Amino acid sequence: MINRVLVANRGEIARRVLRACRDLGVGTVAVHSDPDAGAPHVREADVAGRLPGASPAETYLSVERLLAVARSAGADAVHPGYGFLSENADFARAVVDAGLTWIGPPPEAIAAMGSKIEAKKLMAAAGVPVLPELDPAGAGAADLPLLVKASAGGGGRGMRVVRAPEELADAVASGRREAESAFGDPTVFCEPLLEDARHIEVQILADAHGTVWTLGERECSIQRRHQKIVEESPSPAVGPELRARLCGAAESAARAIGYTGAGTVEFMLARDGRFYFLEVNTRLQVEHPVTECVYGVDLVRLQIEVAEGGRLPQSPPEPRGHAIEVRLYAEDPARDWRPAGGALHTFEVPGVDAEFAVPAGYGLRLDSGVESGAEVGVHYDPMLAKTIAWAPSRGAAARRLAAALRGARIHGLTTNRDLLVRILEEPAFLDGDTDTGYLDRVGLGTLAAPLADEAAVRVGALAAALAQAAANRAGASVLGGLPSGWRNVRSQPQRRTFQGPDGPVDVDYRLDRSGLTSELCPGTSLLSAAPDRVVLDHDGLRETFTVTAAGDAVHVDSRLGPVTLVAVPRFADPSGRIAPGSLLAPMPGTVVRVETGPGAEVAEGQTLVVLEAMKMEHRIAAPSAGTVTELNVTAGQQVESGAVLAVIEGTPE
Repeated sequence: MINRVLVANRGEIARRVLRACRDLGVGTVAVHSDPDAGAPHVREADVAGRLPGASPAETYLSVERLLAVARSAGADAVHPGYGFLSENADFARAVVDAGLTWIGPPPEAIAAMGSKIEAKKLMAAAGVPVLPELDPAGAGAADLPLLVKASAGGGGRGMRVVRAPEELADAVASGRREAESAFGDPTVFCEPLLEDARHIEVQILADAHGTVWTLGERECSIQRRHQKIVEESPSPAVGPELRARLCGAAESAARAIGYTGAGTVEFMLARDGRFYFLEVNTRLQVEHPVTECVYGVDLVRLQIEVAEGGRLPQSPPEPRGHAIEVRLYAEDPARDWRPAGGALHTFEVPGVDAEFAVPAGYGLRLDSGVESGAEVGVHYDPMLAKTIAWAPSRGAAARRLAAALRGARIHGLTTNRDLLVRILEEPAFLDGDTDTGYLDRVGLGTLAAPLADEAAVRVGALAAALAQAAANRAGASVLGGLPSGWRNVRSQPQRRTFQGPDGPVDVDYRLDRSGLTSELCPGTSLLSAAPDRVVLDHDGLRETFTVTAAGDAVHVDSRLGPVTLVAVPRFADPSGRIAPGSLLAPMPGTVVRVETGPGAEVAEGQTLVVLEAMKMEHRIAAPSAGTVTELNVTAGQQVESGAVLAVIEGTPE
């Protein structure tokens, strides 16, 4: 029997494993880097061990430090979660050699699947359909389009699409760098790019006594940068006959490598119904909650029980209903998926029925690694949470999930929340017509559009101004009961200016005996105003606006869509002005490469600096043509968000 589990991970998956251990009565040990010292998973464990440092290499990827914590805390088992060392056979062997129980497949199975190159050969021998492998050094124009992939890991890291011969060398080089950073192994390979295909995966669970479960399939086709953002079970494209073939291939794959524990066999499904082996993830998947909801199982609990030598029933439970999961990321889809870091002031999702567990009945589940007040750094993946809706039908699940996301209060960071809502309400998605090119086909112009339109921004700004006025009166030391802006003789209207999503928003209004009048929102009347809540009669409807101030930012939430505004001071500080042509760091990160120099002539859109943040490379391009008059960074340098990387002077016409 396992008595105490060290969870060799962080964030949402660490909390998920801790939840299962608590339900089983198993003791828990958390680990944390220095930036994660105050994270929820640290508080929720029985005991926590520090991994000194911030970068993954010196913390969550350090086998020696993880095992040292396990020894000092008296752990007798290790659960790796997903990511980091979860698919590292050497780590699994080190855990076993230390006399601890490894909650995962045998190291030999991990090693067999750890190299995607070797995995494809094994699967082909087992009769599982595979795509041909291409050597990056020998690939040519006839092989295009193709995909560069990291051999040692997943999650889209190290993956590049190549459509032109001149792109190949750079794609291979950058893919190797990213793979080395994320997985410690720079090996990459190429394979043909299947256009308009679906990403389908089968959940497997096997014990050491010969029983292998296949728990249906998950549809994971909607991806950005080859990372999944929407997953569901079952797939709208898979019927009983195809499901039987997919599950049969997945079982063959599991038996071919002597698999035990939870894992996933991934396939690409072509339009003609043929499917091809992609990889075996020898770990729990991020999207495991949709399978748990549909099949009514706790996969982490089953992982632990299998690791203890337990037997699975001969047949898995029957599926019920439909589940959809979305991944909430701290990123801006409209700006090339730029990750965001900083303080998450508010994080509230309404109507949650269960956290890290299957709801008692159809309902809403939340698996989150953050909470209100969290600080989101640049060292780790930008995923904040997963929201899962489980319902009797696919349409009902999509509607429930969209409503929850629309009503969520998420303040302080830019997220992909609006994109997720628009996907869940988009006609092609609702028809089940998705593939890996879905985002490109529908277009970010449509999907990344803010939920709050221009009219919503205007009325939100008015609500923000009225809430701030109410706050000022509430805090006034003299005559605090007077109406805001009261004058014996009426002169000018009240004025406030906010920086909105698309530029300044000037709010002017009068509030007197006749009520509220504002040129910004004609015909809108005030019903009540408090520092945190404003009720307006707008377009003949009673609308309630929840207003939250956080520093200079004001967050306004309503059914019209979330609006974030920044109060503009009446008198700007000239010392804060930035020189024209300055190229600013969009996020904190490490400079990987500098591709220009002082005095260089650059073209609009030319890459000048490459930053690494949140385990991905980000290219910083020239906003216009000109001359580099100032270059302030070198490779290896750490930079903060807003730092001036370079200054470009426009070329005279």
